[in-house]
Amino acid sequence: MSVRELVVLGTASQVPTRHRNHNGYLLRWDGEGILFDPGEGTQRQMLRAGVAAHDIDRICVTHFHGDHSLGLAGVIQRINLDKVPHPVSAHYPRSGQRFFDRLRYATAYRETVALLEAPVDTDGPLVRTPGYTLEARRLSHPVEAYGYRLVEPDGRRMLPDRLAAHGIKGPDVGRIQREGSLNGVALEDVSEVRRGQRFAFVMDTRLCDGVYALAEGCDMLVIESTFLDEDEELAVDFGHLTAGQAARVAREAGVRHLVLTHFSQRYPDPEEFERQARAAGYEADLTVARDLDRVPLPKRR
Repeated sequence: MSVRELVVLGTASQVPTRHRNHNGYLLRWDGEGILFDPGEGTQRQMLRAGVAAHDIDRICVTHFHGDHSLGLAGVIQRINLDKVPHPVSAHYPRSGQRFFDRLRYATAYRETVALLEAPVDTDGPLVRTPGYTLEARRLSHPVEAYGYRLVEPDGRRMLPDRLAAHGIKGPDVGRIQREGSLNGVALEDVSEVRRGQRFAFVMDTRLCDGVYALAEGCDMLVIESTFLDEDEELAVDFGHLTAGQAARVAREAGVRHLVLTHFSQRYPDPEEFERQARAAGYEADLTVARDLDRVPLPKRR
């Protein structure tokens, strides 16, 4: 059975707290696992969350500030220690290649797994698989940063009433799906488009075109909200978003489930992020992420 869920490994920004580890997020997408922004302590958080190195097929780093990347060294070494039986791909800003190299080879270890480096230096599709297309968009931060977006191909939903009207049943349903027509009846006559799911991951950034492009029409948007609205000037200065800004992006983009994360240590009450997001007019499903949360993607439309 396919599983699509976000496993939250850490929700802090630059400084961890007693209750918030540095960043780390694993997206389970059917049989594949995509690890986003493994900050310091990610390997231990994986253990606490029941995530194994074998679960990781792809690593996506938005930028090379420490809270988003210092965990790479441990994660890469654990992948090799556990002899993960499949190649692991790594995406990260090409401008940070020297940082990736240093983290990959921070200490001595035995390499047993193929780690496929696929640096990012432009907007657009990075890779296409049968289950999704992975895209990147440039963000606005003091160092080069990219957000990521998964887009599932559209499929088709069979319509029982139309199938019955054309006398199509049993094995013939599968046949018309495979062949596209049956006895003069086209697949389009007995089905409708089933929109593929969309997921976006947006970390450290000011408001910019890339944020809106990544969020557009998403079923789930995981987005930083480092600051509360009263500190918007700080957010702009340091290249971040507020809770209200993130919520307005989600509202305008038609996001179905908004996940707020990456909180400054200055705020002890996470509930205020939800209050400000709701005050900004976002009315759909909303999660203020906590470490070790498991957040399922919304059911298909």
